[in-house]
Amino acid sequence: MHPFRKAVENRDHAAIEALLAENVVFTSPVAFRPYPGKAITAAILRGVIRVFTDFRYVREIGSEDGRDHALVFTAKVGDMEINGCDFLHFDEEGRIDDFMVMVRPLSAAQALSAAMGAQFDRIKAEALAETEAADTASEGER
Repeated sequence: MHPFRKAVENRDHAAIEALLAENVVFTSPVAFRPYPGKAITAAILRGVIRVFTDFRYVREIGSEDGRDHALVFTAKVGDMEINGCDFLHFDEEGRIDDFMVMVRPLSAAQALSAAMGAQFDRIKAEALAETEAADTASEGER
């Protein structure tokens, strides 16, 4: 089982975040622009964990070199069933530097968009707090 899959299925936020590169880019299935950076990506993933119920991965597909991975999932958003896939690319250190999600059907994608929209003020606040904490920590190292 892939370490990211294990972390998500265990709802282990620290393990998920540890697998993200600082320069990760998250491409949402419901937002026009990608989200660059570890803090916002981690906060979005925490929001998704709050929104999805009955989440489970049903298939793993990996490249021969292990740097590309696709994890097919099913979940619910409210009472809507959703199918999707997490497409992950790993950098030289084995951290996720590109994270793209696709979902179907359209009605479930719309439900996901609404549910995540309701979470987004909290997501932005969490990302800002993480960024400020990282900045404070790096200032203390100087």
